[in-house]
This record gives sequence, structure tokens and C-alpha cells, in this order.
Amino acid sequence: MQTILTDFYTLESSEKAENGSFIANISLNKNHDIFKGHFPGNPVTPGVCMMQIVKELTEEFTGKKLFLKSASNVKFMAIINPFETPDLTLQLNINEEEEEIKVKNTTSFGETIALKMSVNYKK
Repeated sequence: MQTILTDFYTLESSEKAENGSFIANISLNKNHDIFKGHFPGNPVTPGVCMMQIVKELTEEFTGKKLFLKSASNVKFMAIINPFETPDLTLQLNINEEEEEIKVKNTTSFGETIALKMSVNYKK
């Protein structure tokens, strides 16, 4: 799969849980150019980048090229600073239907939940 976020993160490991959800462990590249501008001296992972990571991981796990159809209940609950918390765990509950794929995501570092969202992708 081709990614838009070249060198932005590394998929360290992934596994499919018994309930059918996926757990992905990623590591952010703190030296990526995005962090130089967002924000100088106080790097914060852009929310749109986190949404793109969820899309890319869903494509990886389903083997399908996807297009964002809708997003709801998008809640950014903690700042993801790539120097302080580069290692993230993403849980993706993927429900594949005929025309679309629905994903519920929870992203966390340590015990802290950083992002929760529900997204629908068109195949």
C-alpha cells in the first residue's frame, strides 16, 4: 500500500484480536518535517495526520483502497507530542459491509486515550 505520510510513522507490530478487531502499534518519526511547522518549538501531531494513519492501517488490514465517506464522534482528547509520546496503540474495530467499511478507532499512549472516532470508508 502506498502511503501519503511517507516516513511519518512506522508500523511496529499489529495483531488481530479474538473479537475481530485489530491492534496496531506505531512509532511516530519525531524528525519529520510536519513537526517543524506544527508547531515550531512545540510539536503536536496534526489531527488530520492521525485520521490518515487510521485510513492507511485500515487499508493495510483489509487489503482495499478506501475513500473517506464520513467521520463522526471525532474526539481529540490529548495532545500527541512526538518527542514525549511517539509510541501509539491504535485499536481498530473494522466492520466490512457490501459498499463500505466502518471503523471505530481508539488511539492511546500508555494509559492515556488521545483520539476516539468513528469513520465510514467507501470501497
